Amino acid sequence: MTSVERTSIEQLTSVGERGDTAAAPAFGGSAVIVCDRLVRIYTTAGIEVQALQGLDLLIASGELTALVGASGSGKSTLLNILAGLDTPTAGQARVAGHDLLAMGGGERLAYRRTVVGFLWQQTSRNLLAHLTAAENVALPMRLAGIGRGDRRRRTGELLELLGVGYCADRMPAQMSGGEQQRVAVGVALANEPSVLLADEPTGELDTDSAESVFGALRTANAELGVTILVVTHDAQVSGQVRRTIAIRDGRISTEVLRQTTVDSAGQAADVAQEYSVLDRAGRLQIPRDFIESLGLRDRVRLALEPDHVGVWPAAPTGQDRP
Repeated sequence: MTSVERTSIEQLTSVGERGDTAAAPAFGGSAVIVCDRLVRIYTTAGIEVQALQGLDLLIASGELTALVGASGSGKSTLLNILAGLDTPTAGQARVAGHDLLAMGGGERLAYRRTVVGFLWQQTSRNLLAHLTAAENVALPMRLAGIGRGDRRRRTGELLELLGVGYCADRMPAQMSGGEQQRVAVGVALANEPSVLLADEPTGELDTDSAESVFGALRTANAELGVTILVVTHDAQVSGQVRRTIAIRDGRISTEVLRQTTVDSAGQAADVAQEYSVLDRAGRLQIPRDFIESLGLRDRVRLALEPDHVGVWPAAPTGQDRP
């Protein structure tokens, strides 16, 4: 297990209730992404929809993490909040020390330009059609006031790092979908953000192109140290990261942590372990297949054992269960 993964797990497992004293440590500590009881409520046709329902999330600096969930689970809402494109209704959200609830319009614009990079699923949304690959990558730096020489140097370095240096003078229409997305990664990284957020970055690509794009994300994570959060339905992508977070009904439900183990014969193997996530309010989502298998509904009975908690379906009225 790497030091980054160990730090992340320790942060997740050492969280206590918020204290009332000034000496109490802030929730999340040094995590680069901190969501504390995050709530987002939309009103549509007079009906309130709770997209996020007290979500807690910590991501350590340097992590490459996948976020998965069904349509309507809240993952896109969460990503838009972290990107500064949407505002939470309640709770706290911090990215690289920036309080997303306290920022004004100007601060939010500067945040999107320098603190976070964003990669859309649709290749056409990531690049300007009338600019070459190099011009697209240089544009965010130009808007940030970076000098021409520095823009040219960083643009060349990013395109080479992402394996698309040969596309520097090509227009988007002259590139494949995979090449466009790798150039788009360069655009998102142009101003050296702390965090890169990617919304289904391989959703429109074939298997080979998807692998090349995710390879570019892995390279950016390893070589530049940027923290990356990828929303994906692609099992191939989620299977290649050390931590996969599942969101359900507006809250984090489970996490899969992967690590490489070496047996007595020296053979290395990747081992994945799934965990349910206990949030700060003490809520735990039981996997749906467990619920269906045991016929759990309405009420359940809990029993505290020396080393575990037992969960049973509620007994019919007048009957006891062991």
